[in-house]
Formats: sequence, structure tokens, C-alpha cells
Amino acid sequence: YPRPCFSFRTLRKKWPQRIVIPVSMHKDAKFESVRLYLVERKMGSSRRAFLTQLARSKGFIVEDILSDVVTHIVSEDCQASSLWTWLEGHGVKTLPMMQVLDITWFTDSMKQGKPVAVEPRHLIQVEMFCHKYSTGSLPMLPDATTSTPVAKVSQYACQRRTTTANSNKIFTDAFEVLAESYEFNEMEGQSLAFRRAASVLRSLPSKIQSLRDAESLPFLGKHSIAVIEEILQCGFSMEVQKILSNERFKTLKLFMSVFGVGLKTAEKWYRKGLLSFTRGLFPTGFLHYGDISRAVSKAEAQALGNIIDETVHAITSDALLTLTGGFRRGKDFGHDVDFIVTTPEMGKEEHLLTAVIESLKHQGLILYCDYRASTFDMSRLPNHKFDAMDHFAKCFLILRLDGSRVEGGLCGAEGDGRGWRAVRVDLVSPPMKQYAFTLLGWTGSKQFERDLRRFAQKERHMLLDNHALYDKTKRELLAATTEQDIFAHLGLQYIEPCQRNA
Repeated sequence: YPRPCFSFRTLRKKWPQRIVIPVSMHKDAKFESVRLYLVERKMGSSRRAFLTQLARSKGFIVEDILSDVVTHIVSEDCQASSLWTWLEGHGVKTLPMMQVLDITWFTDSMKQGKPVAVEPRHLIQVEMFCHKYSTGSLPMLPDATTSTPVAKVSQYACQRRTTTANSNKIFTDAFEVLAESYEFNEMEGQSLAFRRAASVLRSLPSKIQSLRDAESLPFLGKHSIAVIEEILQCGFSMEVQKILSNERFKTLKLFMSVFGVGLKTAEKWYRKGLLSFTRGLFPTGFLHYGDISRAVSKAEAQALGNIIDETVHAITSDALLTLTGGFRRGKDFGHDVDFIVTTPEMGKEEHLLTAVIESLKHQGLILYCDYRASTFDMSRLPNHKFDAMDHFAKCFLILRLDGSRVEGGLCGAEGDGRGWRAVRVDLVSPPMKQYAFTLLGWTGSKQFERDLRRFAQKERHMLLDNHALYDKTKRELLAATTEQDIFAHLGLQYIEPCQRNA
């Protein structure tokens, strides 16, 4: 075949070049003195286009090219040496007068709907830039950012200290909604992923200000990062908002707030067309629903502890009563109150629990009682399959709490005129040899306990539950009289209950 008389290269040279016309002024511009330029490096063209549209919709002027009229340069590339070299290459004369800012300034401004004041945390190595113009020579710039390097975060909640203070509540609340949604759709893997991600964020000492802060954190996959990014930019997640407005989600959540109603029962009622409470559906669970669905205060939990302690010691002087659950972890409110009751005399603990129940009935304090006898068998240990509910004697109660017993009065009872309320109380009675394991398991939180068992199995080749700790290498059960003993067996630093709010 004859050779063509032109090449694609020559043809391409004849095509007209694309002319980029800067758009600086808009009829809806609110802030004439602020002109932004978004650096595409590290940001990407699609994200830059989205952020440009977002800023312009809020009345900001965004320049398409870097020119002398720009006042604020916004970048996600905070590597000082490469960023400043790139900026210098544009030959902009007014560069010394411009604010070179991290993306966090932009997101803060979008949330406020106006340009926020520039703080030191927003600036990208501005002091080195000024040094260059004052000395006339460009110093060696380290590859550093304005943010403080984040210490490595462990993938195990049992190696993280998590208090009740949560600096990232806006993100963890969104993750919990997503986790619940996946749970309602029986997608346990995705549900657990978001719960793990929420647990990691709860342990952080400060709030996430940019995506860079979340880069090295464990269990934050693409979906989690996308949710964080949307919240950083808009203040909320559209996906979460859709879930919260979904009829099925709202109905299942309402039904499952009833004591004794799980996902399968709630789903069955929803499929029947029920969208709200109906008489006759809740023979037991709806009993005192108004009180049970209301938060229990720390003062109310302490009052119940005093009542049960008096009851226990009226039966035997050597009994041991311990408050567990969220209140032991330092929470001010909870949905129920959990206690461990036991005695040093082996085999006496189950009879102690039944005696406590009978005494509470005699005092007229029990409104509902579900007692379950012990099925614990030492010969069946270790248990290779974890059971969320241990095999000790236990009782699920609804107790009547008189307001006169509560310091400061009942929580949220203004106007009902009764002077008392119903409270959910759980009692568990393990043998004294299993007390430390039960205390650790019933203290929680759920994610802390889950990761503690995972750590034991994967890192130490041990099996841990509420009954015992088994060393698979030595093929023996390890004794423990305190929680500190269990942490020591696992080679972990002891974490106080108030730091287990994972």
C-alpha cells in the first residue's frame, strides 16, 4: 500500500487548541475580596470541578488559572518542597502576597458559608516561603506538612484507649447508621466494617480535619473515606440522610426498641404492613415501655445498686456485688443497669441469685422477671465457639425505682406525678473462679470485647470468653483473679474501664 501523505501527528497539530477562559466574576458572588485558586495536583480534575462548583454555589469567586488576581491558593498537596517548586514555576508576581492554604480552610469555609479566618493550622509552610523572599535564596525545604504526624493507631480496640469523649461524633454517628442499615439487611460483614471504623475514630484525641488525617487509619475503606469526605465538604452524608428517612429502617428501629424484640420479629411485623405500635403485639415487651425506652442516669443506677446491695447483704455478709456495663466505663446514661453478684463459697452463687430475686419480690420491687438457671460446665471448657451470652445463672428484671431513693430525683420524670419509674436491670452470678472473666466481659464495650478475643486468638493463640482463658500452645486454662491478670496473660497493657468505650 502507498504510504499516507500525512501522519496523525501533523493532523493533530492542525486542530485548534482548547482555549481556557478564566471565570472570576459571577453575578452571585458574595465575597469580592476573596479569589480562590484550587490546585489540581493531588486533588484530581473531577474533584476540583466538584469543589469549584460547590464554592461558586456559595458565592465564592474561583479562578480557573493561577494569576496575579488570586488571593487564596488551596491545595491538598502539602509536601512543601514540591508544592512551592510548582508554584514558583508559574512566575506569578503577587505570590508573596497570597495565602497558600490546606484544604481544611476550604472545607471550614464551605461549612460556614463564608471565608473563615486563616489560622496557623491552615497555612502550608508559609514561614519558609517568607524566609525565601527575605533572604533572596530558596532554602532546603523538607517534605513536611503543617499537621502534626499522627501516631500509628492499632487495629485492635484493646490496644487503644477510648474515653467517653468523642471528638469525631459527626462521623461515628453516620457510621453507626450505616452499620445498622447493613445489619437490618443481614449483611454482617459490611455492618462490622462500619462499626470497626467508628471504633477507630472514637479513639482519636482530636477531630479529623481533612482526608489526610484518615489516610493511615485501620478499617477505613473506600466507602468510609467517601462518607468522611462528603461530611467534611457538606456537613452531612446524603446516603445517611436517605437511610434515616427510609420507612423500613425507621419501622424496624422502632419495633426493636421494645424489650425482647429482635430483627426477625420486627421484620415479620413490618411485612404484615405494620408501621407503628399496635395493641396486642407486645404482651411482655411493651410493659412499661415509656420508662424502659428512657435513658437511665448514673444517679438512678447508683440508687439501684444500693437497693440490691442491701438485699444481698441481708442474705449473706460475704457476697460481692459489682456494677458493670457502661456505667463502670464512666458513662452518665445507659439503657439498663448490669450487676454481677457472687460469693466466695463455690456452688452457692446460683442459690444466692434466686434468694435475691425472692427478696426483691417480697419488697414489691419486681415488675417483671425472667430467670435462667446456670448451664455452666467446667468440663466443657474451652469453648471453641464464642457465645455472646455466657452460661452462668442470670436474671433479666424490670424493677420499680422510687424517686425518693435517687439523689437529685428521677431523670426526665417531670410532670408524670407517679414518683417512681421502671428500670431494666440484669443480674449475673458466676462462680468466684470465673469472676474476673465475667467482670471483663460484662464491662464491655462490645467492640472492645470483640477485639480482645480477636487479639487473643490471632496474636497469642489463646481462646478468651466470659468463662475462661485457654492457652492453645500450652493446652491449659490460665487462672486469673483480677482483670489485670488477664491482660498480663495476653501481654497487653492494662486499660482502665473508663478507657474501654470503643
